[in-house]
Amino acid sequence: MSFRRVTKLVCGLAGGSAVLVAMAEPKGYPFEKTKHNESSRKWTGLGVLQAAVPQTWSPGHDHTVTASGNGWDSNWDKRDPLALINGKKKKDKEITSEELNTEVENNKPKATRHIFLIRHSQYNLNGSVDKERVLTPLGREQAEYTGQRLAALGLKYDVMVHSTMTRATETASIISKHLPEVDKVSCDLLREGAPIEPVPPISWKPDCVYHEDGARIEAAFRRYIHRADSKQTEDSYEIIVCHANVIRYFVCRALQFPPEGWLRLGLNNGSITWITIRPSGRVGLRMMGDSGFMPPEKLTRT
Repeated sequence: MSFRRVTKLVCGLAGGSAVLVAMAEPKGYPFEKTKHNESSRKWTGLGVLQAAVPQTWSPGHDHTVTASGNGWDSNWDKRDPLALINGKKKKDKEITSEELNTEVENNKPKATRHIFLIRHSQYNLNGSVDKERVLTPLGREQAEYTGQRLAALGLKYDVMVHSTMTRATETASIISKHLPEVDKVSCDLLREGAPIEPVPPISWKPDCVYHEDGARIEAAFRRYIHRADSKQTEDSYEIIVCHANVIRYFVCRALQFPPEGWLRLGLNNGSITWITIRPSGRVGLRMMGDSGFMPPEKLTRT
């Protein structure tokens, strides 16, 4: 077996943490060779390396990672039932504990919202204005793959909302061919922009752009990313076709990660990001930038 293949297999078995001894030992991370038996003689050409263990580690010590100190805000979307009732109490007369419990139960969401965030397909980067930034032939192929994938999931989608920018509108139109029963709605709030100055910082946009775009994209987040209304009795499946910056910001905000970290994430054209919002307000990221349904030669990130 070749050295390259053996090394690849070793790294796979060790979770990618195995490296050459010559590189690791100077840093104080010892390795041991595993014992060989009759069934592992094929490894005798190169001792199988175990994963590195720092010399400072021992079972008797506490190696727990320190928490950030930022807890989960259960009322992140301002739709927690108790918060809604307390707001009502300020306007109406005081209510008893029994009435309060009844109101809370009546206002509890019952359904889960599934939100599919689709990044538009590849488009003409040479266009000087939006109407010239149409999808490329490859971009149209990518949208077909995305539409096929969404249809193959076999879900009953409730609506498809898309940005009014040309590349998102065209992507949504192609996807719609595979989901003909799903209504389409356009929204200016979902247009591409600069949501918040990223950290680490880059020389990209002046502060005024973040100020204007950020308010709009935050408004889009508040409109579309929240727990279900208490009147909704069945789970919903909604598609939003928009842009990389918008999606990355939505993900950070929904998971209560620092929103300024949005630029650290990457998305391929036509990729699918799947967010779930439970009745309790808990948020899960079931899929981030999935594009594995496309052939490798069709993948782009422009």
